[in-house]
Amino acid sequence: MKTLTAQVPLSLAEEVDALAAELERPRQWVMKKALTLYLASQRDRRKAIREGLDDVDGGRTVSMEAMDQWLDSLDTLSERPVPKA
Repeated sequence: MKTLTAQVPLSLAEEVDALAAELERPRQWVMKKALTLYLASQRDRRKAIREGLDDVDGGRTVSMEAMDQWLDSLDTLSERPVPKA
């Protein structure tokens, strides 16, 4: 384990303390859980961006016209399938 320190706004510290009290958990548990979830979401976001850029580099794209046609068809009787690359 390693201890990290960070300065946070008072309102954020109070929110962490309130949640810790409500959950009957230590402040450190709340902070560790929050940091873990944030890092996981950022990791997933960066992965999705890399995959999207790889698709663009590989020519796997959908035209704006196809997307516009699909969007315009939503909630109509002639709804189109999602365009595929």
